[in-house]
Amino acid sequence: MSRLNIHAIRAIYKFEMARTWRTVMQSIISPVISTSLYFVVFGGAIGTRIPEIDGVSYGAFIVPGLVMLSLLTQSISNASFGIYFPKFTGTIYELLSAPVSYVEIVISYVGAAATKSIILGVIILITAAMFVPLRVEHPLWMILFLLLTAITFSLLGFIIGIWADSFEKLQVVPLLIITPLTFLGGSFYSIKMLPGIWQTISLFNPVVYLISGFRWSFYGMADVDVGISLTVTLGFMLAGMAVVAWMFRTGYKLKR
Repeated sequence: MSRLNIHAIRAIYKFEMARTWRTVMQSIISPVISTSLYFVVFGGAIGTRIPEIDGVSYGAFIVPGLVMLSLLTQSISNASFGIYFPKFTGTIYELLSAPVSYVEIVISYVGAAATKSIILGVIILITAAMFVPLRVEHPLWMILFLLLTAITFSLLGFIIGIWADSFEKLQVVPLLIITPLTFLGGSFYSIKMLPGIWQTISLFNPVVYLISGFRWSFYGMADVDVGISLTVTLGFMLAGMAVVAWMFRTGYKLKR
């Protein structure tokens, strides 16, 4: 196997990261303000009616879910737009004809998207600490779930960016699939609070495993065994890698 072109990876990565600072209002400030409003509405209004869940105040309980909600949507948005824009302008063909492998292209774009999402996630955690008392019982696991989720959904965003042939299509999957699954995946409640049949149905929602594992890293409580959550997350990441490899191998929507 040939060595990775570190210079190419660094150049694409730096270019993508520079775009974040040019659109800091949209990339960072807007999601943080939106998340703060969630704390005010859900943590303040609803939290007064739901004092605790398994010994954790409701305001603190929803923090992992809110971080995951932002992480999932921003990872997809950053990665999908990052690869779609070169397709839209036609510069993607210059990149594909350059001495840069598809592995290096994916590492650059997915790495930049994941980095942006993780930075946002950390900012949201700091913001959350201003509203509610936070504790992280398993910090290494928290970092692991944060990294795996950011990479996995950046891969999904990369796939969507290649698949989409219009700006409208970039929004279809996040708005109609990912966001509803996140809201129904235990972001604001424990699925153990649901009736039996709905608990079973919820287990078919893949986002449940991501939020459950991430919440466990904070409070040691989970709707699903943490080992299963980790396995599902790794499975998603490997599936994303396989789809991206297939796209480049076949030239799916990458050839003129």
